[in-house]
Amino acid sequence: MALVASSFCDEASRKVWFVNGGNQRELSRQKNMKKTQEQNKGKRKEDALSASQRKQRDSEIMQQKQKAADEKKTLQAGAK
Repeated sequence: MALVASSFCDEASRKVWFVNGGNQRELSRQKNMKKTQEQNKGKRKEDALSASQRKQRDSEIMQQKQKAADEKKTLQAGAK
């Protein structure tokens, strides 16, 4: 039984590959696609903010994070 080892350029070569029993790649691709869909489920695709609004929101979040990190550093420095 000869296996086709060429790239999957067209549907005909893909069918020949499956007939010969080499569908592990296709099964793995389907499993990975399902996994990625599960991970992306419920995530924000479009939050209806303009680019400037999103930039402003992200800037505020980063400032809060930086402030918290600075406070943590001062507490650690004071404890030494």
